[in-house]
Amino acid sequence: MERPSALALILAAVVAIFLLMPLFAVVPVSFTPARFLSMPSGEWSFRHYIALVENPAWLQATWLSIRIAVLSSLISTGLALAFSLGMWMYRPAMPGLYYGFVLMPMVAPPVVSAITIYFFLTSLSKVNDLVGYDTVVGVAIAHAIMIAPFAVVLITVALSQVDRRIDLAARGFGASVSQRIFLIILPNIKFGVFTAAFLAFVLSWEEIGVTLFITSVNAVTLPRMMWMGLRDNIDPAIAAISVLLIVVVIVVILTKTIIATLMAKKT
Repeated sequence: MERPSALALILAAVVAIFLLMPLFAVVPVSFTPARFLSMPSGEWSFRHYIALVENPAWLQATWLSIRIAVLSSLISTGLALAFSLGMWMYRPAMPGLYYGFVLMPMVAPPVVSAITIYFFLTSLSKVNDLVGYDTVVGVAIAHAIMIAPFAVVLITVALSQVDRRIDLAARGFGASVSQRIFLIILPNIKFGVFTAAFLAFVLSWEEIGVTLFITSVNAVTLPRMMWMGLRDNIDPAIAAISVLLIVVVIVVILTKTIIATLMAKKT
């Protein structure tokens, strides 16, 4: 395999730096001693990082976002896995129609989806208190609706790499549908399923468009908390938590890279 030229590496580095510059600009802003978003002028302060710990609203919003992201990831991945397995194993007629219907939330305008989900959840709120408008489960279901198409795409791609002959062989030996799924198919697509679940978690974690329509005061997620801070009083704590999220992403990427490198060396 040919190695990229020095010019290609330089251009790639320039593009990467250009794209990351807005992220780097957040770092000094998070250390400003002022009560508004500004660059520090000589004096740097940790007051806004301390405010994140001392203000229970930020901690509650973070914990709520984690709970919703985990729940919506489980729901969306489970639904996507069931749909993709059904399409792969039974191959119904007109598969494009089924995929088009399932992938519709991916291509529909977010505002249209948000309004539709809003009326759906408000209708549910009239008959129960668990699943409805401004509830944890309601938000998780709304997020699952929006992110399930992405999980379907990833799991479908993983299934496309599986040789159908091993499933036919298991079927020929009398394996039941559940045995074929759990003993034959899932072990071959486990990385695709894990990737879909992780992507669903990330998409739910940072979802804000639909969340603004279906939450009010009870289910305030971290993105909504940040949006409120920017809209109402431009709290510099937003810059501090943005830096923390950037650090988390960098740590996750480095960890994944190190693990992948170690696994490649072992093989």
